[in-house]
Amino acid sequence: MKRFSGDISLVLGGAAGMGVQTVEALLVQVLKREGYHVFASKEYMSRIRGGSNSTEIRLTDKKRSAFVKRIDFLFAMDKDVIPHLKGRISKETIVLGEREKVCGAAPECHAIDIPFTRFANELGNPLYTSTVAVGVALGILRADEGVFENYLREHFARKGEEVVKKNIEAAEKGYAFGKHIAYHEGIEVRLTKSKAVESEILLDGTEALGLGVLAAGCNYISSYPMSPGTGLLTFLAEHSKDFGVVVDQAEDEIAAINQGLGAWYAGARAIVTTSGGGFDLMVEGVSLSGIIETPIVVHVGQRPGPATGLPTRTEQADLNLVLYAGHGEFPRAIFTPGTGEEAFLIAQQAFYIADKYQVPVFILTDQYFLDSVRSFKENGLQKIQSENFIIETKAGYKRYAITADGVSPRGVPGYGDGLVGIDSDEHDEDAHITESAKMRVLMHEKRWRKMEGVRDEAFLPTEIGDVARADIIIVSWGSNRGVIEEALEMVKRDDVAGLHFHQVYPLPKKVKKLLMKKKIVVLENNFSGQFTNLLKLEYGVKITDTILKYDGDPFSVEEVVEKLKAIS
Repeated sequence: MKRFSGDISLVLGGAAGMGVQTVEALLVQVLKREGYHVFASKEYMSRIRGGSNSTEIRLTDKKRSAFVKRIDFLFAMDKDVIPHLKGRISKETIVLGEREKVCGAAPECHAIDIPFTRFANELGNPLYTSTVAVGVALGILRADEGVFENYLREHFARKGEEVVKKNIEAAEKGYAFGKHIAYHEGIEVRLTKSKAVESEILLDGTEALGLGVLAAGCNYISSYPMSPGTGLLTFLAEHSKDFGVVVDQAEDEIAAINQGLGAWYAGARAIVTTSGGGFDLMVEGVSLSGIIETPIVVHVGQRPGPATGLPTRTEQADLNLVLYAGHGEFPRAIFTPGTGEEAFLIAQQAFYIADKYQVPVFILTDQYFLDSVRSFKENGLQKIQSENFIIETKAGYKRYAITADGVSPRGVPGYGDGLVGIDSDEHDEDAHITESAKMRVLMHEKRWRKMEGVRDEAFLPTEIGDVARADIIIVSWGSNRGVIEEALEMVKRDDVAGLHFHQVYPLPKKVKKLLMKKKIVVLENNFSGQFTNLLKLEYGVKITDTILKYDGDPFSVEEVVEKLKAIS
């Protein structure tokens, strides 16, 4: 008897174009509807067809949002899957697939044969193989077949009754075969279902961020496609008519950020989305935002560089890029969500800060976060009251009026009697170009006074465990929240706690005291410890150690647990 309970890792592997993502999409939806806690993450090669890609779906008794290296069930679609994932396959892993395609003539390959080709021939079309595969997985899990059938009816209704009928037939074949495998192989799966999960919404990181952007009142996006940032562009485009969003695919990234600035200048609420290489081209526009004091929100989906690097993998190596982007000195804010709930909240805060303080604001994510899927309670997505800080101008209006907090009243052309000037050269209060040393100092200091307000409104990090009593603090940021939470729970050390930052700049002043007289270990996905260096710079604290990863893969729970156990 092979028993699995509490936490199951089911991995789907195959070449691009073989339907791996289709199987994942169907499976997570059905499993969520059944009340299972699901978390799915994927890794894939930068090609339209071929290569070897995989998706991990975790089924757990409690909500999780982290990747595990362990594979319990591996659904292999071709011969490259096992060599590709050999570092994750153990003797306990149950490999399933069409043996002839998966193993070839290799005698040492042990896979439970699933005759996908025969099933496809019986059904009359290889397109139904994906539905068969989902049925097999659900049969092994002894899931409710009726839930799957109802989902198929909804999902394929627009394609006609015949397609619905064929998919249900495919599901039944797969489900029966999965039950047969479980019986003859002695596989028993025990998982606790949650009634509450059934009514939750299933989102990936891009969708959670996109909903937050819409909740913030965004009505304009200008971008040039670059993965993994493109997902936000396509999400807003898909929902543009429902929410009144103007979508412009610019000819390049330089045009994209300048169009975004033009939209804000005219009174819109705009976002630009890109990745590191695309953001390189936007840097002059970031400086332009700084001096003309026109808001802009920029989403940067990180991937490994330099240059093209690993275009479909994950990393956290662009923090320095956005922190120091632009020539000259000017205020900014940087947010780094670690959960879908944080992404929804952060998107709204980013627009609020950009609008109120008239500064560039960055939302820094990564491929792992954007592509990972999890379910959320609708009431867990926190809505902030959207504010618009545009004023109606009067005659004699000064666009860059010097104020105590550095924030000048912002008007837009055509709203009021005032002239809304703008100048990328240094300027006076009326937006007239100047080379006066005195005015330069006044304007420079005015712009920097805004930073105090931005810092005062900085989000506090999330405390994981008893930070006040712990001797050792594990610091994380961005997409590593889930793995830190789970690893700390597994280690069960009273002397170790976690501090997760979803805003990394500016850092809130009051957090410094939490780090004093502590051993601080920073975990992040880059080579040089970019957030480590920022903590030293901002707080003047000593960092005891770092846990760094930069191979393009996310941290696994197992490797973080191993690192935490070794800390003394």
